[in-house]
Amino acid sequence: MKSEYRSTETTVYCCRYHVIFCPKYRRKVLREPIAQRFKEIVLSMQEEQNFYVLEMEVMPDHVHLLLDVDPTIGINILVSRIKGKTAHILNREFPELERKLPTLWTRSKFIATVGSVSLDVVKKYIEDQKTNESRRKK
Repeated sequence: MKSEYRSTETTVYCCRYHVIFCPKYRRKVLREPIAQRFKEIVLSMQEEQNFYVLEMEVMPDHVHLLLDVDPTIGINILVSRIKGKTAHILNREFPELERKLPTLWTRSKFIATVGSVSLDVVKKYIEDQKTNESRRKK
């Protein structure tokens, strides 16, 4: 796994997301060799789109991605790009997909943040800032 934090010229970040999306009508069309080709396409997009795949699993009727994403791009835009590029290439390379579905992906998606610390830990850290600042001044 890549280091915990990444950085740009002006930002240090760690933005990880669990993403799930499905083919239209949740059809079970993501079988081999389509599933393998999907993985190859997503992996090939990493450098250009400035994200890392931490984990990926393709099920016949849905996809799970664990992504480390540059916050200047945004997760919603990135997922749209992944869905768009994979649909374009997979439909071209596997014409049977277009015969089975009007579009490869549904418009919907599930996105959840994934952190290395819990929400309660971050809340407590923020709450304690004034107390800690007062102690440092003494």
